[in-house]
Amino acid sequence: MTVVTGIEAAIRDIPDPEIPVISIDDLGIVRDITVEDGTVHVTITPTYSGCPAVQAITDHIKHTVRAHGLVPDVVTTLSPAWTTDWMSEQGRESLRRFGIAPPSGSGPARPSGPVVVDLSVRQVVCPSCGSADTEELSRFGSTACKALRRCRSCREPFEEFKAT
Repeated sequence: MTVVTGIEAAIRDIPDPEIPVISIDDLGIVRDITVEDGTVHVTITPTYSGCPAVQAITDHIKHTVRAHGLVPDVVTTLSPAWTTDWMSEQGRESLRRFGIAPPSGSGPARPSGPVVVDLSVRQVVCPSCGSADTEELSRFGSTACKALRRCRSCREPFEEFKAT
């Protein structure tokens, strides 16, 4: 393994500070990693613009790069906006095994012009029993990117990673 692939793998393996069962790469926030003249340039896109975990993620990336004897340069970009389409299937499965319902379907398309409003009821599958008979208890869970739900079948509460 070269230094470049080693540092890239180390950065991609950094756990999300709010949901440590998923890496920042599986979460889909690592946009680009390049190494040039001893400097590692990393571009990340947070799951939403007010994400309080961005500083912790940035600090962890810088620490990891310095541990490899290189200079970190971490840039946060909000455009294009993060979407749940960027999450890996492994990340979705990690959330499910941890008891958090992963986002279902694709993120909303962002075409120019009028925005289509979907009035259908969204079904979220319970990560414990697999039932789709669930209800939202609160639009926000332990973090702003999650909602609090309850399964009407098994009666267990659970969090849902919201689709954006």
